[in-house]
This record gives sequence, C-alpha cells and structure tokens, in this order.
Amino acid sequence: MTKVTSVLIIGAGQAGLALSWSLSRRGVDHLLLERGRVAERWQSERWPGLHLLTPNWMNRLPGPWAESDPNGFMSAASFAQRLIDYRAAIAAPVVGGCEVRSVRRQNGLFRVEAGERHWLARAVVIATGACDRPAVPEWAAALPQEIAQISPTCYRGAAGLAKDGVLVVGASATGVQLAAEIQASGRPVTLAVGRHVRMPRSYRGREIFSLLSGSGFLAAPRPANADPQYLMSLPSLQLTGSDGGAALGLDRLAAMGVRLVGRALGVRGNALMLDPDPGLEIAAAERRRQRVLEHLDADLAQRGMALPADPEAWHAPHLPKHGPALLDLRREGIGSVVWATGFRRSYPWLHLPVLDSAGELQTQGGLTAVPGLYALGLPFMRHRASSFIYGAGRDAEALAPLIAAALGRTASLAA
Repeated sequence: MTKVTSVLIIGAGQAGLALSWSLSRRGVDHLLLERGRVAERWQSERWPGLHLLTPNWMNRLPGPWAESDPNGFMSAASFAQRLIDYRAAIAAPVVGGCEVRSVRRQNGLFRVEAGERHWLARAVVIATGACDRPAVPEWAAALPQEIAQISPTCYRGAAGLAKDGVLVVGASATGVQLAAEIQASGRPVTLAVGRHVRMPRSYRGREIFSLLSGSGFLAAPRPANADPQYLMSLPSLQLTGSDGGAALGLDRLAAMGVRLVGRALGVRGNALMLDPDPGLEIAAAERRRQRVLEHLDADLAQRGMALPADPEAWHAPHLPKHGPALLDLRREGIGSVVWATGFRRSYPWLHLPVLDSAGELQTQGGLTAVPGLYALGLPFMRHRASSFIYGAGRDAEALAPLIAAALGRTASLAA
C-alpha cells in the first residue's frame, strides 16, 4: 500500500529532527524515514571516549532544548541521548528501521521506496548528513593482509586493537583525538599528517568558538562561486572536548610520543608511500591559524574589546619538516591502520539529476535543481556554521518556510 504525505525527510539525526520541529510549527505534515534508530550514527558509529569538540551552547537545536552547562563539552553518547529526548519532546513522526531504496519522480510527486513500504510525497528533504561512508582510499586494499584496517565508525577503543604499533592516517579532529587516545593506551602511534587546521582552544582569555561566533566568522555565508568539493573536504579543527575541552595540536601529540610523518600517498609492497615533506602541510596549517587570529584581533579592535594579549598563540611549534618517503609497516611493528580520512557521501538510491561529477549533492542553500527536492545537514550549506550542530538547526529554520511556501504555491496552482 502506498501512503501519501506532504514532506518526507530522509534521516532522523540533528538536521532531520530540527526540520521536523520547524515544519510542525508551520502545520506541515511530514514523516522522517530512518534506516535504524533516532540518531543512529551517534548511537552506533561513535567510539566511547569521543566528546564533541564544540561547547554545549553550539549543540542546541531549535525548540525545547534546555542546557544546564552551556560551556561544557558533552560526550557523543550524551548527545545521542539528547537527540532521543528531543525527538520525544517535539513528537517527531519518525519511521525507524526503514532504509531508503529509491527516490524517483512520478506524476509530479516523489515516489520513495523504503524497506517494504512505498510513499508519495510533494517534497523530499535529504538529511542524511556529511558523515556517510568512511573515505578510505582504494589503494588501502593493497596493504599486507595481516595489517588490520579500521575506520573511526568501527573503532570502539584502543583495547580492541592489537598491542603492537598503530598508524593513524589523518590529522583533523578525529585523527588527533584517536592518536592521543591510542598512544595513552601504551600502543606506539605513528600519525600520517595531511591537511589540517591548528586552532587554540582559547585566545586572549576567551574560548575560541565564543570569539569566532562574536566576530561573525561562523556566520560567513557560503561563497557564491566556491567549489562544492572543496567545501565538503574542509578539515575539522584540531580540538577536543575531552578533559573539559582542549587544543590538541601536533606539538602536544609529539610530546606524548606520537611519531609524525607526512601524508599517506599509496602502497609499495609492505611499505606505505609518504610525502617526505610534512613541513609543507604544517606550515600551511600555521598560515590558516594566523589568518584566523588576525581576523579575531581586527574584530576585537573594531568592537573596542581590550582583552589581554596572547603572544604564545602566535608561536609556531617546533615540528619535523622532513620525514621518510616509505614506511615499512612490518619493520616498524605496525599491526593496525586507523583511517581518520573523513567521509564520502553516497546516494545510490537517488534517481534524480542533482549530483555532480564527484557524486555530491548540488545545492544552493539547500535547494536543488529539482523543485521540491531539498538537502540539509551538509557542511557550509548556507554558512560556515552549517558544519556545526547548531548551524544545522539554523539551516532547518531557514529551509522550513521555503518548503512551506512552495507547498502552498503548489496547492494554489493545483486548485
């Protein structure tokens, strides 16, 4: 039996739930289709020691969301429970255990097949988010078979790894947090450093996200002519919410005993090919950091905020500029590789002309080239804050009236 609704939202994570709240306020009937449970990825694809790198005030969603410790840092498990509670508070109409198999156009409507069920909808919102499938390079299959390979979505703690050496590939927020946790377990860690953004946890006596928000940095709109693939691949900040929130730069990891090498490029026999000049990526990260600090200084001066100087924040750490071009995993005693190399999006069920050559959704602020098909929960979708949880909520509040208006116009034309 085919059911009919005005809007189908695919995904019941933070983006989909925020949109549900915003549509309900406008009286728009809708359903959320979720392949598993509410906040499934937060429940099943995050490791126990993970804490959100953003303070709690940046993890709020619109509507009934109380926060007793706005400046604290909650665990991923705690945030998953917050989403479950939020769903109950807003009475979001979630259909769980319902993985989408196909989205097509049919007689001016969208026909959605999910599980064994079929729906017709006047609008569809893809809210599956950015963390879809781990971006493990194809050449990883050429690594020696005895080397265990794991992605962060399957990592459940260092105890699940062999007791020999571990190679972590990727130095954004996930990579540096995993490197620190695994090194602390007594397993020697080598970190392959690619593109990253070094950031202080605080600057001039203020928490960094408070400054970034106050300066308008996070509200910066999506550049009109920006390459979508570039925006989707922007690295997350080297910060952690563990231990009350801290910076977690390469200098701290090196002090812990983590060995730093260059970006992983491929496989040659038993060896991993590396960029022998990690100093280039490290220097680029330093330039990014200084541009942000310059922006913050200019904003503070404009607003007349006389905060204390912070010369230490400008000092570049002493890190290796050169490294090996080959890393023989067997010889180095490395038995596990953790791929902290980000995520890809995949839409094999989407049978509509809205994907670019790289398979990414083409959107303008959440609108696609197919009327009635929308996207939500993607990095830099409308502004820089779109990459963060509260930004997804703001995007939902901006998108909901557009959806409601389009449905109203469609109804008027049909009448």
